[in-house]
Amino acid sequence: MEAILLEYAWVLVVLIVLEGLLAADNAVVMAVMVKHLPKLQQKKALFYGLLGAFVFRFAALFMITFLVNIWQIQALGAAYLLFISIKNIYDQRKKDKHGDDLTKPRKQSGFWMTVFKVELADIAFALDSMLAAVALAVTLPELGDFHIGGINGGQFIVMLMGGIIGLIIMRFAARQFVVLLEKYPSLETAAFLIVGWVGIKLVVLTLSHEKLQILNPAFPHSTLWKTTFWVVLVGIALYGYFIGVSNDRKNRKA
Repeated sequence: MEAILLEYAWVLVVLIVLEGLLAADNAVVMAVMVKHLPKLQQKKALFYGLLGAFVFRFAALFMITFLVNIWQIQALGAAYLLFISIKNIYDQRKKDKHGDDLTKPRKQSGFWMTVFKVELADIAFALDSMLAAVALAVTLPELGDFHIGGINGGQFIVMLMGGIIGLIIMRFAARQFVVLLEKYPSLETAAFLIVGWVGIKLVVLTLSHEKLQILNPAFPHSTLWKTTFWVVLVGIALYGYFIGVSNDRKNRKA
């Protein structure tokens, strides 16, 4: 029993790290979505977004054996993230090209519409997060003779704990990203590039779904893809940070 509990503790630590990494890209998406709102509404929108993230992750845990068969959820999530990434980068480029005086101000979403958009992203993120958690948890020996949502009770509790801690990390990360975007507005383009790259990650998950198998189902979990994803994501973040900070300093001096 001690050996089993030690194994559970180790997987929980790994799962917390994994959820923390997933929370980072989720937090970027939430940050750019709520950035245009007044500060008080930003906090409320982030709160509702995180509440929705918890609800969707909890629901996904109960229904994971059913949801894993619906590749369309991941496909819609990927399309949604790619759409908002491309649209916002296009709008920014158009604004930079024509100047502030030659273009109409972009009509921003209201508070509840922003919350709705965040919740849509949360649905895709919940499935992504729970699939990663299940892949880890199923390697554990079963603990107890009860099952929840088709998953052993002990494994379910580990996934739930990892998910909750991941959400706590996301809460603080999202707020810090909002502050960073307010301080360095030029970072917004890099942020939307990251949103698009996260959308590409969901595209890869969709194409490798067992019902499609356009890509090898094992590819999204391979070291090659995981390394590529994080190297590119960190590269976009670093490039965007240095370029953004440099541009903002130039603008302030001008």
